[in-house]
Amino acid sequence: MKTRLGCLSNKSDSYSDFSEFLPPAHETTARCLKLSTDEVVRWSESFDHLLSHKYGLAAFRTFLKTEFSDENIEFWMACEDYKKIKSSAKLVSKANKIFREFIDVQAPREVNIDYRTRERTKQNLEDPSPTSLNEIQAKVYSLMEKDSYPRFLRSKMYQDIVNRTHAQGQRRSV
Repeated sequence: MKTRLGCLSNKSDSYSDFSEFLPPAHETTARCLKLSTDEVVRWSESFDHLLSHKYGLAAFRTFLKTEFSDENIEFWMACEDYKKIKSSAKLVSKANKIFREFIDVQAPREVNIDYRTRERTKQNLEDPSPTSLNEIQAKVYSLMEKDSYPRFLRSKMYQDIVNRTHAQGQRRSV
């Protein structure tokens, strides 16, 4: 189990406490200009919709960093990239890298999975295929969908994005 400093384990709903994780203010404003309120509100309709939208994914990743749980989304994204690999040599290399970084016990960015899933994944990666990580990726996705995603939707960060896009939309229509 990972050990964390006590002060880091206190979660905050205010992303202002974590300004080093956020893009500069001018970038945030530029991003909001490209977003409609409808699009941002659609992020709340489904986790898939949030992850499939470039800025939704970026916002969710930033939120997870504030909660010190970004290993989940980083792992999910690494799996998405892994599935696209065609070369068997590259597949083996990427599988080993993902295992060492996210799956192995005491991995630097270890995802929270049960022993059986970890062992089945280890066996699957002995002869890697594009689907070798599907089971563990689905478990991590489910964890994020049931746990992190609802907190993201309730967060000050998400509410601020909704409010900013709404304000931008009103300014454009005047």
